[in-house]
Amino acid sequence: MNGRNRMNRVFPKRNPILWLVLLTSLLLTGCVKYDVGLNFDNSNSGELVQHIKLGERLTSFSGDYVYEWLNSIEHRARKLEGKTQRVSQEEIIVTIPFSSGRELQEKFNEFFNSRANQASESVGSQSDSELPKIESNVLLEQNNFLLLVRNRLIYDLDLRSLSLIASKGNVLANAGSILDLEFSLKTPWGAKNIQLTETAIEPEKNGNRLVWKLQPGELNHIETVFWLPSPLGIGALLIILFVWGGLYLRYNFMPDPRIQFPSKAAAIQEQ
Repeated sequence: MNGRNRMNRVFPKRNPILWLVLLTSLLLTGCVKYDVGLNFDNSNSGELVQHIKLGERLTSFSGDYVYEWLNSIEHRARKLEGKTQRVSQEEIIVTIPFSSGRELQEKFNEFFNSRANQASESVGSQSDSELPKIESNVLLEQNNFLLLVRNRLIYDLDLRSLSLIASKGNVLANAGSILDLEFSLKTPWGAKNIQLTETAIEPEKNGNRLVWKLQPGELNHIETVFWLPSPLGIGALLIILFVWGGLYLRYNFMPDPRIQFPSKAAAIQEQ
């Protein structure tokens, strides 16, 4: 009972968010695998995909809190017109579609930051617990070149508060040894990684996908440039080609109406 009371003070049920689960995993020396991916089909179509898998030791000891957090993820995904696939009680896949760069920014930042202020206010009342503060922000700049769109993606994730989690001055665990965090980007023609700062991460390349291993305890900075086809530009070009082709066929392979119709009218008058 004493252990359950301590868990209730540290992990309030009304705030089942990601960082609470991460802290729980640290206390239990379990493992949390969290993969976030952006999949682009073109400049007007893509998906934000999240794959979350929790260790058995974590769920066996604090399953109620973990499952409540996973349920909150499903709720937030539906709120953003997304869908979820519950592979198992400990594993979930979240898919959130977007149709533009602006919509991607809004949905991404809202999903990962929607409960940050609420959590900080609620946790602030807990005098004997201190949860890590984590900031996440994605920015997508797009430049249209008629048929193609140039994209510059910037993602900053501050995980410095997860370097060492402590309670009352005592170090509990090293987050980097038990957290497996990844961010990936998949585009039709691949992407080019830009490493301009010391905090930039070098990705692994797998076909048209780049995968970055996020480092707990550090400020993770990702910057990349990639090109996407523009459906609007391609559609406009096809319409122009169709109209030009029709005019070309009309005046090069068909009789001139100025000659054809007067000759028919003269033949009728003669009759």
